[in-house]
Amino acid sequence: MGFPDRIERTVEIAHPPAKVWAALTTAEGLGTWFGNQASIDLRPGGDAEMKWDEGHKAVMRVERVEEPEIFGFTWNIYGLPDDDPRRTYVEFTLVPNGEGTRLTVVESGFSQLPDDAHQVAFEGNTKGWAAELGELIEYLDAA
Repeated sequence: MGFPDRIERTVEIAHPPAKVWAALTTAEGLGTWFGNQASIDLRPGGDAEMKWDEGHKAVMRVERVEEPEIFGFTWNIYGLPDDDPRRTYVEFTLVPNGEGTRLTVVESGFSQLPDDAHQVAFEGNTKGWAAELGELIEYLDAA
């Protein structure tokens, strides 16, 4: 039996897709709810980076931009050295839902990892997405 390859989370957000899109795809948004500082070149092939005050950083490559519905990127895998070439793919899908937005995030690509690295990355990111999506909602509610 193989390891789970993907993490999927769906949340209902009481804000319109355009507002959620801006939180996901701008340096200001990403640097507030997700990291402590961010940069992003919002086009397929564009570079993005998030930094945290603790010294951690995430290097990302924008893969898919279909405003205001789909935003996807690859990034380094939690628990692996920064120079490891393996990446996972993260995709956000925004669907209007009444006055709000149904946001689904899927991260895939974990099956490329050996047992120990898979457990660290998969468990870390599963917990991470639960926390980060809560922070996204708090950010949007405060804006």
